[in-house]
Amino acid sequence: MAESDPRIKGAPLARCPGESVRDLALADTNPVPEFLYTDEYENLGSAPIPASRYTDPAFFELERQKMWPRVWQFAAREEELPEPGDYIVYENVGRSFIVIRQEDGSVRAFANVCLHRGRKLKTGDGWTGELQCPFHGFTWNNDGTLKQIPCRWDFSHLSDEAMKLPEISVGRWGGYIFLREAAEGPSLEDYLAPMPEHFQRWKHEECATALWVGKVVPANWKVVMEAFMESWHTVVTHPQLLPFTGDANSLYNIYGDYVNMTVTPFGTMSPHLDPKGRPQQWIVDEFVKYNGRSSDNYEDQDAGGFNVKVPEGMTARAALGASLRETTTRMFGHDVSFASDAEMMDAILYNVFPNFSPWAGFQPNIVYRWRPWHDVDHCLMEVRILTRVPPGQERPRAPEMKLLGLDQKWTEAPELGILGDVFEQDMENLPYVQTGLKATMNDRVELANYQEIQIRQFQNTLAKFVEGKL
Repeated sequence: MAESDPRIKGAPLARCPGESVRDLALADTNPVPEFLYTDEYENLGSAPIPASRYTDPAFFELERQKMWPRVWQFAAREEELPEPGDYIVYENVGRSFIVIRQEDGSVRAFANVCLHRGRKLKTGDGWTGELQCPFHGFTWNNDGTLKQIPCRWDFSHLSDEAMKLPEISVGRWGGYIFLREAAEGPSLEDYLAPMPEHFQRWKHEECATALWVGKVVPANWKVVMEAFMESWHTVVTHPQLLPFTGDANSLYNIYGDYVNMTVTPFGTMSPHLDPKGRPQQWIVDEFVKYNGRSSDNYEDQDAGGFNVKVPEGMTARAALGASLRETTTRMFGHDVSFASDAEMMDAILYNVFPNFSPWAGFQPNIVYRWRPWHDVDHCLMEVRILTRVPPGQERPRAPEMKLLGLDQKWTEAPELGILGDVFEQDMENLPYVQTGLKATMNDRVELANYQEIQIRQFQNTLAKFVEGKL
């Protein structure tokens, strides 16, 4: 791309030599959306990040006070509360909210606190015809209006209007439900841009949660989240993925303050490997063994390329794309014959500030969420897999999250398949990143200029919130 291209602000950054995402896109079987291979970023410089942002309880408190209340947070999927009266409890950094489906199909959210003596109204998800406090019986309608005060004669000083439950802003997009505590700020559509435009092609509103696993991790939420904002750790942390992953040739785009996108190509060999003597069939066979979204996660051993043979003169990438188009159409009833090889297999990951990361494309999609877990040194990492709902079928209710404790491994959730092993490789690093950051003597985290540009964007946005600039 030319240096004068307005989609690159500042001098273009150095890139790994070899076959790029753009090269692969232009050789794809079907047309690839231009935004998946067009660079769009700002040169954000090379300044270090203070290590104390990950370890200092005082900075953790600044996040709680100045950042979390002002951002849109992914709270639920629509299939978690399909019927009127269904509700979920969303909690983060000491805040607690009830998200509840209304009779007209809308979704509203309220502070999950009784306005009498402060008891939480709900402690888990479920269905209810009213919101009643288990302590003294103060009761609200599902729309947050006051229904009943026991011994009302003793509360003549309280009006019905004053006793409405405090309501929280709700936004809905693509089957996702978001909350924002602050009333002011950008609309959800503006906050997510350009995702709503990009995802018109992939329509996550046509998907449902097939599995959902969470795990408590002994590291700061940013340490864990940032491990999923770059692909180049694959060469050491996930070496089994190198035969079919173009890790160092990934494309990293950033869009304003809140959104970024990574495209890591699959079905092509890592530039860290010597291709000599490696046939295209070997790439396919390794993809079948170790691809984390292969069909062993959803009970069809013939899908995902398990029996793919690469014809003479065809690339592994093209052969995998053809197989995945056929099996996806057959399994989920959506015709994806038009889809590119890139959309069928690549790791296309969007990160939305501060803690929501959905994969894109037409394969079963991973969705990540990270939240602080009680203190600066622990977090809850959640992994969902979304699959497409066949046409004419109702979206099934989401399963409950399987919660793994601090001493459990991701592999103790067998429904994750090979993904559990991949996450465990990450866990071999992350707790030691946290303790290492506490032991550092220079309070500096140094970042790559391009391959970690999304971490720098994230940290810049976080600093703007903490300093009151957003």
